Amino acid sequence: MFTGLVEDIGIIKAVQSDRDSMKITIQSAKITEDVKLGDSIAVNGVCLTVTHFTQQQFTMDVMPETVKATNLQQLEIGDSVNLERAMPANGRFGGHFVAGHVDGVGKILRKRSVANAVYIDIEMSEELTNFCIPKGSITIDGTSLTLFHVEANSVTISLIPHTYKETVLGMKRVGAIVNIETDLVGKYIIGQLKKGQTTPAITRDYLAQHGF
Repeated sequence: MFTGLVEDIGIIKAVQSDRDSMKITIQSAKITEDVKLGDSIAVNGVCLTVTHFTQQQFTMDVMPETVKATNLQQLEIGDSVNLERAMPANGRFGGHFVAGHVDGVGKILRKRSVANAVYIDIEMSEELTNFCIPKGSITIDGTSLTLFHVEANSVTISLIPHTYKETVLGMKRVGAIVNIETDLVGKYIIGQLKKGQTTPAITRDYLAQHGF
């Protein structure tokens, strides 16, 4: 489990790709301070497992489904990525519940400055915006953010100067692809409501048909 509060910007040092999967090596002295084999680390919001590490770098495997569903497939040596270690049980919870399971990708449509903030419009499928509400939470490339506006096929988020500077979102240009994880709690609620829609009403006729 993660919070969406980015701890460091890592640098891609190696990328090994085959037809469907990847192996990536990332440089980050901060993340490797207490890393162990098998640790979970969110890379641009994608929960991955550490398979090897040194004092400055760590390596992770990316399985085929993750390659297809996220922007990790676009990574090249020298690229920057958002990093967050899994939240400890006794840690502060400053963002929102983030699973590290990306729901899909979006595309940056527009960036504009408004006073001390930068507004970013992101295009995404209606399948994703169905889980979005104004003032709700969303994770963009592993960054916990608040939704300011929601359309059928796009959302608007706002970055304060600190977030703009300390995450890769400040580096990304119009047209860039970003990973999207919608609100975990909202997904559970909508999932349960959909299940309820398929359950027949308990009527006198229904009970009679089933032997009551």
